Amino acid sequence: MELKTKNVKSAELKNLIIKQLYFDNVLSCAELGEVLEKSVPMVSKTISELIVEGFVVEDGYAPSSGGRRPLVYSLKPSAMYIVTVAMDQLSTRIQMVDLLNNPVAETAMMELKLLNNPAALSSLIDYIKEYIRSTGIDNSKIVGIGIGMPGFIDSAKGINYTYLDSGGQSLTELISGQTGLPVYIANDSSLIAIAEQRFGTAKNHKDVMVINLGWGIGLGMIVNGELYRGHSGFAGEFSHIPLFEDGALCTCGKRGCLEAEASMLVVAEKAIKGLKDGHISSLNHTDKDPYKVVGNAIMEAANNGDQFAIELLSDAGYKIGKALAILVHIMNPESIVLSGRGAIVGKILMAPIQQAMNKYCIPRLANSTQILISNLGFGAELIGTAVLVMENFDKKNKNKSITTKQPIMEKSTTI
Repeated sequence: MELKTKNVKSAELKNLIIKQLYFDNVLSCAELGEVLEKSVPMVSKTISELIVEGFVVEDGYAPSSGGRRPLVYSLKPSAMYIVTVAMDQLSTRIQMVDLLNNPVAETAMMELKLLNNPAALSSLIDYIKEYIRSTGIDNSKIVGIGIGMPGFIDSAKGINYTYLDSGGQSLTELISGQTGLPVYIANDSSLIAIAEQRFGTAKNHKDVMVINLGWGIGLGMIVNGELYRGHSGFAGEFSHIPLFEDGALCTCGKRGCLEAEASMLVVAEKAIKGLKDGHISSLNHTDKDPYKVVGNAIMEAANNGDQFAIELLSDAGYKIGKALAILVHIMNPESIVLSGRGAIVGKILMAPIQQAMNKYCIPRLANSTQILISNLGFGAELIGTAVLVMENFDKKNKNKSITTKQPIMEKSTTI
């Protein structure tokens, strides 16, 4: 997919326009010129070329502001596709999306335990290759692969220091070599934060803390409109705040961490013990059931009014709220978003979180921070991985633009 252009700068501008339209959906030539700091005639000429090449379409006229309404433009969804991979400690989801983040194939989910699993990396690569093959979409139409994963991750080097041991080799280079596509990796909670700020509940918020409520408890921090990674890139280890003296042993080797007291895996463990001890509940699980199954059942039961499930989640929510009080004192965020898998029980968690915030947080700080429930929920990480690919679009393709060898004629798929 080589760009047939004599001007490298023209190719770069095409990539910038594609990237900007991905994030802003519809823009006029004047708006694009202002954002990209390019002349309107130059942008208009490039837009015309992108229309001919099948990447951009006219999307009607902008709302009237008193003068002549300008034409606005958007991306053709089916011009290119993105492979999105969302991992947690126990399972992996893979999805193919178009340029509007709409799925164009069924989401695949497979069990893939990361801890103490030397075969996890090779299994992941096989899953990705098989999924791409099953979609029938040619590599020439795929922008790249974005992968969100738990652990201490150096995105620049492509290394996960916690899981997926690659013997010091870059994961991005290794997976790219196996798939023939550009690959980008990042921490799952960071990607969820990016998704919420770009397309979710925290859209356009400048200072927001996004809590990834999953089998662990992650944190993505948006500071002054940008993802904050910290000095070594590992900022946001919210789950390992030591809150409880002589608490349960955490996977990190320390005691009393928030994750060891309030994660969904811990809630599932407490549920199984409670059922053994005779608690009345609609839940019907034993210690032979995987914690993942029990955790999902608890959230469903709580939303259906099961008192025992609600009590378990409320206890976890109160502990999370206590940790959030510390975070608010340090960061003074505009908002906190409850996202990830656990957002489905966000309304149940909200009351105990707010109760703990009221108890442990200075009122002036607590009152200036909104607590919000994600509208992306469990899908946030998948959207975040697509964002990761498109944020790197103009960098990866700095001296070339992606075009097809022949005009794109098929209709876009929206699910």
